[in-house]
Amino acid sequence: MKKIILAGGAGFLGSSFRNFIEKKGYSCIVLTRTPSKQYEVKWDGKTVDKWKEELRGVAAVVNFTGRSVNCIHNEQNRLEIINSRILSVRVIDDAITEIKEEERPKVIVQSGSLAIYGDTTEVCDETAPHGDDFSVGACEKWEKAFFKSDLSSVRKCMLRIGFILGANGGALVPLRNLTKFFLGGTVGSGEQYISWLHVEDLNRMILRCMEDQDLSGVFNATGPSAVNNRTFMKSLRKAIGRPWSPPAPEWAVKFGARYVLRTEASLALTGRNCIPKRFLENGFEFNHTDIDKTLEEIMDQWG
Repeated sequence: MKKIILAGGAGFLGSSFRNFIEKKGYSCIVLTRTPSKQYEVKWDGKTVDKWKEELRGVAAVVNFTGRSVNCIHNEQNRLEIINSRILSVRVIDDAITEIKEEERPKVIVQSGSLAIYGDTTEVCDETAPHGDDFSVGACEKWEKAFFKSDLSSVRKCMLRIGFILGANGGALVPLRNLTKFFLGGTVGSGEQYISWLHVEDLNRMILRCMEDQDLSGVFNATGPSAVNNRTFMKSLRKAIGRPWSPPAPEWAVKFGARYVLRTEASLALTGRNCIPKRFLENGFEFNHTDIDKTLEEIMDQWG
């Protein structure tokens, strides 16, 4: 049985991918700070330690490590956001360099973010210009660290991940909760784009990067049809059975984000209109492309 290493795999995306990949015949070792299960191994995301031995002979390393950006971006949190990403990337490279070439992983699939494009309504493929805010800078440092080391015989794929949709987890949880209580109206202007992707299609993208030896470099991991916030929230209300909710003006979003949700309002008030050009060029076919149908299916599956 082929084995993979999943770093930072205890969250929504990591757990979903582990369940998916095991059904494809892979075994999975999860690197986590607080191991509690048989398949979990302790690491701190910054120090080469005993976990290095797990890398020998594996098919792939998939890295989801990174402090959540869903917080107030004060100085301490910004430092943690950047360091958690850069240090985990570096330590994986450092560990691999200590392994004989014939025993090294075949590929590293690294999670990244579409936030690198900033706040824009222009269509963004992988060659689009970058923005200029904190999140953009963090993404640029992240990607620079990932591609800095050229590890012999190890492919590298960076997935700039969009807004992932799936049942019982992820960024959809707070939106679902608000909508259930008739607070799922248009946010701000409603014109900001949401580049969404079903978690199943994300899992299939990661698997494709693992198994297709011709793939390397940067990929937009999003669906082929972004929608604006107004359309997304209307679809979500329909899926939950809430025909109307009052709109949330920008001032209310800023107040609620800071003093109620303790996060950055920009996460809801900004967006980007991205397309997965490189995946489409390589023949990737999506299972989920209709936002109405996708949200209805997810809400039906929600526990």
